[in-house]
Amino acid sequence: MQAVRFYAYGGPETLVTEEVPRPRPAKDEVLVRVHAAGVNPVDWKVREGYLKEMLQHQLPLIPGWDVSGVIEEIGDEVRGFHVGDEVYSRPDIMRDGAYAEYLVIRASEVALKPRSVDHVRAAAVPLAALTAWQSLIQVAQVGPGQRVLIHAAAGGVGGFAVQLAKWRGAYVIGTASAANHDYIKSLGADEAVDYRARPFEEVVSEVDVVFDTLGGEAQERSWQVLKKGGILVSILLPPPDEKAQAHGVRKGFVFVQPDPEGLKQLAGLIDAGKLRTCVEKVLPLQQARQAQELSQTGHVRGKIVLKVRD
Repeated sequence: MQAVRFYAYGGPETLVTEEVPRPRPAKDEVLVRVHAAGVNPVDWKVREGYLKEMLQHQLPLIPGWDVSGVIEEIGDEVRGFHVGDEVYSRPDIMRDGAYAEYLVIRASEVALKPRSVDHVRAAAVPLAALTAWQSLIQVAQVGPGQRVLIHAAAGGVGGFAVQLAKWRGAYVIGTASAANHDYIKSLGADEAVDYRARPFEEVVSEVDVVFDTLGGEAQERSWQVLKKGGILVSILLPPPDEKAQAHGVRKGFVFVQPDPEGLKQLAGLIDAGKLRTCVEKVLPLQQARQAQELSQTGHVRGKIVLKVRD
């Protein structure tokens, strides 16, 4: 099969497209014929070696942990799935990913894809939407009437976060460039803050939840906008205990995990018209390098997806 992989940590030039053996599923796995693979910042961060202390991969590695496709073969002990099922997944990040024509995934990491969208749009969902789901629904437990600040609200994770917080009945404030204000409001944001015009902490205060997708200076400045007892949830680095204690708030950290139950609920929301995906760019598998370069700019509205087959 054709696959994109890298043999050493480094820049986009390390990605090579080549023929590799097609994997075979173990007894608890399914073989998925990949139709589309989502591109996420974690893909290039792994490739650059930024996460090699935390994620000790064996190289060469096929990146890409967002996938939508069709089950081609099932292991002997797999129940509940059949050959021909259309599925999507955020598979185990410690194993080869979806920049390939076929991918073996544990059946426990797979869910039926949303019926109402094609594979390209389905592949844009798992990693980003599960990150928002696990952060806002499971950790922050966002509820009706709460004020929620979402950083980088026009990004892949941020866009899903806006919609999920709104679905839960929250008052949603999103930071984004002025060019993306109409977009995030169309997703459900009640307020849009132009982070380039003035510091967000000058216009935002007394929020129950900060969803930190940026880290660094943005996280540092976010503590002061939380009300007492509020929570800051980061997806980049665990927030310091001492900062939370000093401000009388709580903190949380999410590194997204495979979650088929979450994927089932997300599929239901998509099929009910309560959650939509935004795909800014679709590229063929052979242009994975360009896709990662675009992701690395940090200015993508929604998601980039590699289309592997029709």
